[in-house]
Amino acid sequence: MTNKLNQFTTHSSQFTNFAFTLAETLIVMGIIGVVAALTLPNLNSSTGDKEKVVKVKKIYQNLTDAYGRATAVYGPASDWADGNTTSTQKRFGERITEFMKLSKNCEQTENLGCFSKEPYSLLNGNKINSNLDADCIGPGGCYRVITADGISISFSYWVWILVDIDGPNKGPNTFGKDIFTFERDNNTNELIPLGSNYVWSDLAENCFKRGRGCTAWVIENDNMDYLKADSSGKCSNGTQLSETVTSCK
Repeated sequence: MTNKLNQFTTHSSQFTNFAFTLAETLIVMGIIGVVAALTLPNLNSSTGDKEKVVKVKKIYQNLTDAYGRATAVYGPASDWADGNTTSTQKRFGERITEFMKLSKNCEQTENLGCFSKEPYSLLNGNKINSNLDADCIGPGGCYRVITADGISISFSYWVWILVDIDGPNKGPNTFGKDIFTFERDNNTNELIPLGSNYVWSDLAENCFKRGRGCTAWVIENDNMDYLKADSSGKCSNGTQLSETVTSCK
């Protein structure tokens, strides 16, 4: 009997020696917490960028579909101009949005809340001394709407179609982050993402520095990795973005 008890005691002691103490457990938990704190912001940023890419591609699809339907009904957009800037802008917006689901239509009236009233910024941080709810980039009154899924759009026949994928009530109100631009190609009459016809030097200047020409990058490369790079296109991990290198990974 004594030998059996001794054996049991020895066995129990071996289990005790392998157990973690409270201090050891707290240390491990602290290490895990530090690693999580360092990793989660990057994961959240990556997830947020992917969601924005999906939004940009979706609104581009919706715009091109509506534009295609409008030209099928009303003829080429190049024929929509009537010599009057204001009425042409209105006609351009009306005909495209006729084939889109909207939650609000501000038409050409300013300050009705279709865009944020806060100043917008370029990607380099420079502020634009205007807000898109009151001002139109280009001649004439822009035609402004909010889509059923909360995206703000400003239509300008002569210049650009500006899209705020976060709508009027959420920032950062910055080109290349939540403001993206499309244009009507005068040669083909097609809607194209701004930047698709840029040479590399134009892209570096107008996307990496200003953010205005990043729409094509997002759609063609399926990422927003220019946000991980400096104004020359050099990523934080040392990768240099170029015509052939389109990701910081």
